[in-house]
Amino acid sequence: MGSLSRRDILAGGAVAAAAAFGVGGCAEPPRRGDTQGDAADRPGSGHAARAGAVPATLIGDGSTSDTGPQPHQPVPRRLEPGEQPPQFVVFSWDGAGEDSKRLFSHFRQVARETGATMTFFLSGIYTLPEAKKDAYLPPGHRPGASDIGYLKDEHIRATLQQVGPAWLEGHEIGTHFNGHFCSPDSGVGTWTPAQWRSEIDQAVDFVTRWRTNTGFTDLDALPFDYRKELIGSRTPCLLGQDQLLPTARALGWKYDASSPGGLQIWPGRRNGLWDFPLQAIPFPGHSFQVLSMDYNMLANQSDAKINGDPAKRPLWQQQAYESYMAGFNRAYSTNRAPMYIGNHFEAWNGGIYMKAVEQALREIATKPGVRLVSFRQLVQWLEAQDPAVLARLRTLDVGQKPADWRPYTGATAV
Repeated sequence: MGSLSRRDILAGGAVAAAAAFGVGGCAEPPRRGDTQGDAADRPGSGHAARAGAVPATLIGDGSTSDTGPQPHQPVPRRLEPGEQPPQFVVFSWDGAGEDSKRLFSHFRQVARETGATMTFFLSGIYTLPEAKKDAYLPPGHRPGASDIGYLKDEHIRATLQQVGPAWLEGHEIGTHFNGHFCSPDSGVGTWTPAQWRSEIDQAVDFVTRWRTNTGFTDLDALPFDYRKELIGSRTPCLLGQDQLLPTARALGWKYDASSPGGLQIWPGRRNGLWDFPLQAIPFPGHSFQVLSMDYNMLANQSDAKINGDPAKRPLWQQQAYESYMAGFNRAYSTNRAPMYIGNHFEAWNGGIYMKAVEQALREIATKPGVRLVSFRQLVQWLEAQDPAVLARLRTLDVGQKPADWRPYTGATAV
């Protein structure tokens, strides 16, 4: 396999800059037509809000509430001896806000049509009005500072109207923290565990006190307790993971999706949390591989220009789609390692990356044995497995196809 280019290995800088231009975020479930599990493995097909659900118990100022267990969650089961694992694919979205492009609502519709669940990494300040930005005290920066823009009040409202229904549809709401600082001198890569704790506490506070901060009294409370639901993140710029993990572990989080340059192999734990890195995947037309994220393709195709040559955009879109599919097909046809795709709700280069990832998602969703799940759901499946089986699966290299699955998923090694 080819090596990552220097641009890609610098995903900390490249991906980091991504959210500076706008909003982003997402998660996934088991698939229709899945031949690898029984009905108990698959979520309900409906995505509507629950009629007759447990009455909401408001929390705090009424921004959030407890409405009972999250709907549309698959029940994980252990692999049978010798069974081929499902092919998990996680589509996730950094920032996860709804602005005039209406991509959050669009991809919720795509998820309904394909039976997918996704992870939406919500930026906390997307629920904080810019007029009150001084309430944000970013570590190492002046009050209210942010390297991504605050949303207009109308877009905060629109975002809140997406987050609650998305959770009711089975999607995961993670965090992308707040100000998205990528500077090598004062960015998230320099933060201490204590500074990460401050950033996390503020992100959660903004989401759980949006009613107080916005003054919106006509919107429903979010139908979940965010402090309990939040179990994972992706850091801005893919930086600072080593300092974040001790704090995340102390908070009881289950995973982190911040590593750049991971390989398409089965995941393990890092500092007690499941480590779900962006992965190196084939990049058609190049001798190197690219990270499984829209911004890294942008960085290589148009030198990180978000308005690159219009004449080249059809080629770039096809290349992005083929890259996602090449990564998927490599795992699907060989070691069945979970695949992670991270994108942003953006219109870079005329929106070609949104079109490419949607085309790939719709095609992947038709394949037997595929589970389009959230990171949360993937964690639950992994933790239901025999640790010895997972350890053996982790010995499979990128593109290594077992002649027989029994040595890997059998009750004992063959």
